[in-house]
Amino acid sequence: MTTVRDLRGRFGDSILGARVDQDAIILVSDLFEKYHRAVFAYLYRLVNDREWAHDLSQETFLRLFRARHRLPEVENHRAWLYRIATNVAFNALKRQRRFTWLPWRSSDAKHLTETDPAEPAEQKASVERTLAQLPPHYRAPLLLHSHYGFSVREVAETLNISEGAVKTRLYRARELFRQLYEGE
Repeated sequence: MTTVRDLRGRFGDSILGARVDQDAIILVSDLFEKYHRAVFAYLYRLVNDREWAHDLSQETFLRLFRARHRLPEVENHRAWLYRIATNVAFNALKRQRRFTWLPWRSSDAKHLTETDPAEPAEQKASVERTLAQLPPHYRAPLLLHSHYGFSVREVAETLNISEGAVKTRLYRARELFRQLYEGE
């Protein structure tokens, strides 16, 4: 198998079009291995379509690969990756003029969800219906913070908003959720 190093040795960097930063490529590969399932599950919850989520997940990692030269500057790789995924999803949703969410507890990545067998099915369905009613700009921070365990700072980095805006959106999302849930 011919490696990038072999090609460089024989032909120099010009044959590759640009110098390949091996450390960045290794980091992209590591991020893919570590987060590809979680990113797919997140995107699936945003768009509620398996094939579309798969395509968006590929687009997310393609954009990460294209921006690999910026990786050394990034302090929080996970937040940056989810920011790319969120932007990819929101842009796709705007183009499609549709925005649906998968219910809170549904996911192909079983390790990402913890289903409590004692929780009544009716209550789960009610929670899912209520979450589906939240506006997207409240659902995204609530999902990232409450379900994926992102800190307020990580949510802010991911959504490219201030920490104060994240706190405000989380507060309003919880309040709206309570109102909608009680009204159901």
